[in-house]
Amino acid sequence: MQRVRVSSHQVPVHKLGDSQMTLSPKFRLAAKQSDLLDPSLELELWQRGEPLIPGLPDDVALNCLLRIPVDNHMTCRVVCKRWYSLFGTKDRFFCRRKELGFHDPWFFVFAFHKSTGKIQWNVFDLNNFAWHTIPAMPCKEKVCPDGFGCIAFPHEGVLYVCGGVASDVDCPLNSVVKYEVRKNRWTVMKKMITARSFFASGVIDGMIYVVGGNSTDLFELNSAEVLDPNRGIWRSVSNMGTKMAAYDSAVLNGKLLVTEGWFWPFYVFPRGQIYDPQTDNWENMASGLREGWTGSSVVLYGRLFVVSEHERTKLKVYDSETDSWDTVEGHPLPEQICKPFSVDCCDNRIVVVGRNLHVAVGHVKSLQQKNTSSKRCSFAVCWQVVDAPESLSDFTPSSAQVLFA
Repeated sequence: MQRVRVSSHQVPVHKLGDSQMTLSPKFRLAAKQSDLLDPSLELELWQRGEPLIPGLPDDVALNCLLRIPVDNHMTCRVVCKRWYSLFGTKDRFFCRRKELGFHDPWFFVFAFHKSTGKIQWNVFDLNNFAWHTIPAMPCKEKVCPDGFGCIAFPHEGVLYVCGGVASDVDCPLNSVVKYEVRKNRWTVMKKMITARSFFASGVIDGMIYVVGGNSTDLFELNSAEVLDPNRGIWRSVSNMGTKMAAYDSAVLNGKLLVTEGWFWPFYVFPRGQIYDPQTDNWENMASGLREGWTGSSVVLYGRLFVVSEHERTKLKVYDSETDSWDTVEGHPLPEQICKPFSVDCCDNRIVVVGRNLHVAVGHVKSLQQKNTSSKRCSFAVCWQVVDAPESLSDFTPSSAQVLFA
């Protein structure tokens, strides 16, 4: 989210936490593997009759152990050799979860440390309300966190991070990296056609679309391109009708909605564009939609919801029939969730992470209209707050996505 559009606060230069992690097709994590992680040892121990949990069949025991929060794995490793084999690495743990059909939501938060400039991905377990981290993302050493575009394939457990900007030279990037939960590993992918930062993105029918953004010297772009993840090939699509950087975007009814958001001092109406991949055409966004889009969006119940950064941080929903926004019943976003915040959704829940990585989970329900002929549907939200541990108190979110694993 491009916060410079509504604030004079200057984003500091941020450095990758591990100085050895640089952008390279040969990126690998250097780690010495323990003999206890050898899969053949697991088989040998099983053949010897050593149980995972005494008194329980292994299939039942494994089903129990695969539900243990990741932040407890270090302690679990010392129980026995078989537990060490299961909890020794995250990739082995998540592979076993996939084999047994586990499909639970995890909230991936891209954050930066306000003092040291360290950037890292923190993962919040939406079932157990526990945090863990993943390997450092390969990228340039000095970057602006807000400049990246993060695109998720939630049910595949895959995350793409595209573009960005090198802070030391104010130069946009065209790099693309992919993270897979099952492998717990980053892979460097084929670069975008155009280097860009602060751009819109979305997934439609399994294809990744990136649009607009800033080029060198902060000139805005109108170009757009699409990636076929299966073939690893980028190709250009029709340009937008105007050049602009994106404040937020969403995919609704098979179309990509892009808004530039409000500029300070808010006397110029924001621009908005809608892309239809079926026709490869752009059209102007309806005035009510773009003028009322005042925060971060998610799509629930086939409707566009926005957690507003203004209006007392209320949740609201867009009505396409009247080109207007309705306030969702319930309390505003809890005051513990401070701006800047990032938003995503899971099932019928909106998940919001704010400064210091405190998390609010909004349970949204559709309200049945009684004694009325109107087809309009109203909604209500009930918020639940989860405070972050002290170790994350100095981190600020830049982006957040839900992945299932």
